[in-house]
Amino acid sequence: MRTSYKVRAYPTPEQAAVLNRTFGCVRLVWNKVLTWRRDRYHTQRITTSYAETDRYLTELKRDPDLEFLSKVSSVPLQQTLRHQHTAFVNFFAGRARYPRYKSRQRKQSATYTQSAFRWREGRLYLARMMGVQLEVVWSWPEIDPASLEPTSVTVSREPCGRWYVSLAVEIPDPQQAPPTGAVVGVDLGVKDFAVTSDGEKIANARRLAMRERNLARYQRRMARKQSGSSNRAKAKVKVARAHRKVAASRADFLHKTSARLVRDHDVIVIEDLAVQNMVRNRRLAKAISDCGWGEFRRQLEYKAAKYGRRLIVIDRWYPSSKTCSVCGHLLTELSLSTRAWCCPSCRTLHDRDVNAAKNILAAGLAVSACGGDVRHPGSPRAQSPQKQEPQPARAGIPALQSEE
Repeated sequence: MRTSYKVRAYPTPEQAAVLNRTFGCVRLVWNKVLTWRRDRYHTQRITTSYAETDRYLTELKRDPDLEFLSKVSSVPLQQTLRHQHTAFVNFFAGRARYPRYKSRQRKQSATYTQSAFRWREGRLYLARMMGVQLEVVWSWPEIDPASLEPTSVTVSREPCGRWYVSLAVEIPDPQQAPPTGAVVGVDLGVKDFAVTSDGEKIANARRLAMRERNLARYQRRMARKQSGSSNRAKAKVKVARAHRKVAASRADFLHKTSARLVRDHDVIVIEDLAVQNMVRNRRLAKAISDCGWGEFRRQLEYKAAKYGRRLIVIDRWYPSSKTCSVCGHLLTELSLSTRAWCCPSCRTLHDRDVNAAKNILAAGLAVSACGGDVRHPGSPRAQSPQKQEPQPARAGIPALQSEE
């Protein structure tokens, strides 16, 4: 299987200058080729292939005003064309939005293939570095870096000033985790990050809210600085550093939570949440974005596939909160503020989130029994298969009944 290892890098001032120059050339090539593709399509209605962008890059290098493009390694420039071509393929396939222009204020990166770097005994040498080693700090003591054979290397610089190196490698398939015989349904929320069908409530630590006051103070200080000044650049680094701490804390929580669910359960059932639509609610947008539901689902998907677990994603329109998990009674209305309700049919008192998690689990197991494709990582609009003939109401399966 293919995986990557991301480590900290500490370039010398000379190496940083070469890498920054490479980042600028990569950004320039991306933006110019993107403009050329857009103008070509809007004026001539002609789509552009990768080979045509490759020839256009050759023309750019021949431009006397862009002769500096030949002073950096050509491999990152070629790779940015490949990345742009992949971005357009994903856009036309409906998997991503339209490619955007690169900004010098955001994260900068450059990708080197095997012809432009050497990895020898855990030491990295990049092209145009005059054979000087780029110092990296290895973070996995159980893995010998000298035994790895990277296929590509990506060097990046975060807005906060940190440097990273990502090594893409091919490794043997990991050993499948031993079966546990446990299944679980997970209901994601804002008050509690996740509630399981076993009744466990995983608290939402609200990473952004914890550091919001400090972040606001740094942003006010940056706003007072004169645009383009050195003090403003320093203040901007402090703002970026505060954002990095929030993102790192959130990623650590998501990794630990997803790893525990995958380790302890053979089958995990979640809902296909439309996060992009939900953040349009201006009152809940910040809280929903702070949860990281999309990243949590991505981590569950690749970890379940890696360790032989099964992830089931049910239809987003399934009324999990309004359905009684005991008798299957379906309420006609249930406000978001109602956190507990009593079933009018069987008189069972339900915690809203625990009841929803139980129904998610029941619906996932029912869909799995139908033999349909229940995992839809590529398309958020995928619908779960439906039974072709009417079935009597059962526990966890909604049955619309009139209120008494």
